[in-house]
Amino acid sequence: MVWSLLPRLQQGVAACALVLGLPAMAASSDHADLGLDREAALRTSQAALGRKVGDHILLNREGQPVSLASYRGKPLLVSFIYTGCFQVCPTTTRSLQETVEGLQKSVGPNQFNVVSIGFNQPADSPQALKAFAAQYGIRQPNWEFLSPPGAIVPALAQDFGFVFQATPAGFDHVLQVSILDAEGRIVRQIYGDVLAPAELGEPLKMLLSGTPVETNALVDQLFDRVRILCTVYDPKTGAYKVDYSLPIQIAGGVTFFIVMLVFFINEWRSGRKAARGKGGVRNA
Repeated sequence: MVWSLLPRLQQGVAACALVLGLPAMAASSDHADLGLDREAALRTSQAALGRKVGDHILLNREGQPVSLASYRGKPLLVSFIYTGCFQVCPTTTRSLQETVEGLQKSVGPNQFNVVSIGFNQPADSPQALKAFAAQYGIRQPNWEFLSPPGAIVPALAQDFGFVFQATPAGFDHVLQVSILDAEGRIVRQIYGDVLAPAELGEPLKMLLSGTPVETNALVDQLFDRVRILCTVYDPKTGAYKVDYSLPIQIAGGVTFFIVMLVFFINEWRSGRKAARGKGGVRNA
C-alpha cells in the first residue's frame, strides 16, 4: 500500500516544488528602487539635533493619553516603528531591548526612559502596540509604546527628523533612535538596525553626569558601515530595496503544508473507496 503511494507522492512533491518555485522566482527578480533619498533623509535627521520636541499627546498601550512633556526630567530614548514590519523593526527593537537591559545595569533602572512610537496609523493602535510589546517580551517599566493620532504624525516625525515613505511592502524609513536630554531636546541620533551599547551608553552617561553631548561624528561615513533605512541594501546596484524573503518563505511553507494535506486526504478517501468496493465484491 505504501509503495503504491510513492508515485503519487512524488507527483505531489513535484507539484509543491512548482508552487514553491513561483514565489522563489518572484523573490529573485529585481524590484524597482523605492526612491527614498538616503542623503536627504540623513540631513533631515541631523537637522533635528538641538531641537526641542513639542508637547505632543499620544496614547499608551492602555489607550490613556500621554504627553511627551511628561518624560522631561530624565533622558529619553525614542524609536519609531510600525507593527506590520516583518524583519527590520523587530530586529531593531530586540537590539534596543538588549542595549536597554545592559544600560539599566550600568546606570540604574530609573535613570532614563524609553518610548517606541507606532507611526503607521491607524494600524499601529494601542492594542497593536501592546501585542507587539508582549510578543517580544518587553516588560521594562521605563519603556512605553505610544500610538499618536494620525493627524499629528507628520508634525511628530518632523520634530524628530524622522523620514518615512510608503512602499508596496510597508514603509521605507530611517532606522534611528533619538536621544533627548532632560529638557526634551534631541542631542544625538543613533542609526542602524543593530545598536552598539556604547553608541547609546556614552551619550546617556554624559547626560546623567551633566557633560555636554557632541553631535554624531563621521556621519558622512554612515552609508559605508551602517544600514540607516528599513530596507535591504543591494551592493551590486547600490540601492536599498524591500526584502520580501520572509513573507514569501512563510507563504511557501503554508502552501506546501496545504498541498500535502490535500494530497493525503485525497489518498485516504481513495483508499476507503477502494476498500468499500472490494468489500462489495466479496459480499456479492
